[in-house]
Amino acid sequence: MNKRFLVLIGAVVMCISTVHNSFAQGGMWIPMLLQNNQKDMQSKGCKLSAKEIYDVNNASIKDAVMLFGTGCTGEFVSKNGLVFTNHHCGYYQIVRHSTVDHDYLTNGFAAKSTDEELPCPGLTVTLLQYMKDVTDEVLKGVSSSMSEQQRKAVTDENIKAIIEKATQGTNLTAQIKPLYYGNQYMMYVNKVYKDVRLVAAPPSNIGKFGGDTDNWMWPRHTGDFSVFRVYADQNNEPAEYSKDNKPYEPKKFLKISLKDKQEGDFTFVMGYPGTTRQFLTSYAVEDIQNLEDPARIKLRTEILDVYKAAQEQSPAQRLRYASDVASIANGWKKWQGEVKGLKFLNAIEKKQQQEEGNALMKEFKRLYDDGRRYKMEQLYISEAVLASDFMKQARRLLSLIDISRDDSVSDIVLKTEADNLLNYLQKYYNNDFRQHRAVDSTVFLRTMVIFYNDFAKDNYTFLNNKVSSAKSVSDYFAQIYAKSILTNPAKIEKMLKNYKRKDYKKLIDDPAIELLSPVWGHYINQTAGKLKENNAKTDSLYRIHVAKILSDYNAKGNKDVSMNDGIFPDANLTLRVTYGNIAPFKPKDGVEYRHYTTIAGIMEKEDPNVYDYVVEQKLKDIYYNGDTSPYGDRVAFIATNHTTGGNSGSPVMDAEGNLIGLNFDRNWEGTMSDVLYDKDLCRNISLDIRYCLLIIDKYLDAKNIIDELEIIK
Repeated sequence: MNKRFLVLIGAVVMCISTVHNSFAQGGMWIPMLLQNNQKDMQSKGCKLSAKEIYDVNNASIKDAVMLFGTGCTGEFVSKNGLVFTNHHCGYYQIVRHSTVDHDYLTNGFAAKSTDEELPCPGLTVTLLQYMKDVTDEVLKGVSSSMSEQQRKAVTDENIKAIIEKATQGTNLTAQIKPLYYGNQYMMYVNKVYKDVRLVAAPPSNIGKFGGDTDNWMWPRHTGDFSVFRVYADQNNEPAEYSKDNKPYEPKKFLKISLKDKQEGDFTFVMGYPGTTRQFLTSYAVEDIQNLEDPARIKLRTEILDVYKAAQEQSPAQRLRYASDVASIANGWKKWQGEVKGLKFLNAIEKKQQQEEGNALMKEFKRLYDDGRRYKMEQLYISEAVLASDFMKQARRLLSLIDISRDDSVSDIVLKTEADNLLNYLQKYYNNDFRQHRAVDSTVFLRTMVIFYNDFAKDNYTFLNNKVSSAKSVSDYFAQIYAKSILTNPAKIEKMLKNYKRKDYKKLIDDPAIELLSPVWGHYINQTAGKLKENNAKTDSLYRIHVAKILSDYNAKGNKDVSMNDGIFPDANLTLRVTYGNIAPFKPKDGVEYRHYTTIAGIMEKEDPNVYDYVVEQKLKDIYYNGDTSPYGDRVAFIATNHTTGGNSGSPVMDAEGNLIGLNFDRNWEGTMSDVLYDKDLCRNISLDIRYCLLIIDKYLDAKNIIDELEIIK
């Protein structure tokens, strides 16, 4: 950080005007500090104390909630380690175990005994043991005169020492994360369980009913659940997969309520929300609304069109691209809603009004103006250049070329890298490459044409010269794909089997490498460093900006910044609690949605000609024969809990802490809640736990699972 920037920060801290407070909605609260919310929660209907939700000395609800995998939430629902989460959270594992002959994705799956449960290598669940405020320890030795780099060096060293002290000689892991842009630091000490097995999943026409069309929408009729089990060693401790492992015995599991949920009922959600950005300035919101989200939407629309057309060709193709489509479409749909919501709320103008008189805004504007090009280049590299498998393989090939040029890399290491790449490519080519080639070449062509027209031609003169020599932009990229060694499996495999250091000279002339090398080189050698520097300066400025917001709040007589009119720390994939009430909503004039949906809505949406709206005959039989007792016919419900990505699979609980639903989405009109929450528009969407049980019991015939649960009628 340069001296000019440091001087500016010091001056602004002294003269910054009083910051507004308009964060008074929503909230993702730190469980350890939940006593500050207890009075408010109970006034809204909660019948639990803060300690019943989070306690390190006694079993509490936090012991029933886990980080599922690396970006979802799950919860224990039995004394034998049974876990509920969303279907889309278990999607990869379901697809992974599916074949054309045993298509669990299409037909569903239910283990009738623990012997039939399916191991999921690589899948973990993380259980929080305790959290601790370590702000003073992390900031020890930090001074206001330090550059951002110096500050980071000191805090990184402190964090390393704190974590080592907390975990040494144990089977615990720990991480320390900043809150409020580094004004506070919290340590999370965990146990990570590595033996997790698939127990049950509904057919995709239930678990993903409505598909991408209904994604992020309300009303919703999706049975979005899957069931897993956590295993441990003989001492109930984490262990690698073993047939000798036993079902994990949790300190706490959730009881399940079959009671009706009424409008106004208190609910709360505990889980691992991923990212919110409530403190962003108007400059950041303007970039999101007008540049970043529209670019991502445009690119992903092209990719989804290609993959979905391929899926219609055969069941095998549908399976092949199922995970890709689900992953790509989720963000694609969310960003559309985010743009719509930000515009509807006039978010940019609201932010600008809040920023009036704030002396930091001039520097914020300069930093966003300076960093915009770097951020967009990063976006186009990830969303366009590396969108196709072709370019992903070229990136791996480029890495091999780079180490081949490095004389410090031994021949043994080089040979190992070549062998690893060969093994990877052989698996890729063996997966019906001939059919996939037509799909991937189209993805490559469409995304690279957009990349060139929307970004590269104004920023990469080296690419302009090459494109100008071709018949057209499209023809230029088509020729690259057609002529590359990467589309000739026999040729690339022959080279890698007998790879020598000098062979890189043949590879650098490959059309794919000739395209990628300067693009990737420009990003790595020029853009990445500038972007990192710009981000560091921006984060430093946000730290001061947020500190002032909190300081102003405290100056009004409020002592604890963890419960302060909504000035909660942004979500960062750590355990949080959010609460609200079941409520309908009005997305626009003349339209009002009730707070729940029923199976009748599934039947109304049925379209046998559209895969996402096919209704399974067995489900129709259950419904029309009136065989829904004791669960009833409700499918999903909405409430005012403030959730985001990472809350997928989170338990939705009633006033007594009983499980009543699985959080799985937000309404499309409210997806801007990561930036600006609005209590009238924002709703979390949850699967009614009774529909989950109905499918397990009556559709999957898995009464063994039902028998494990503690159900309150």
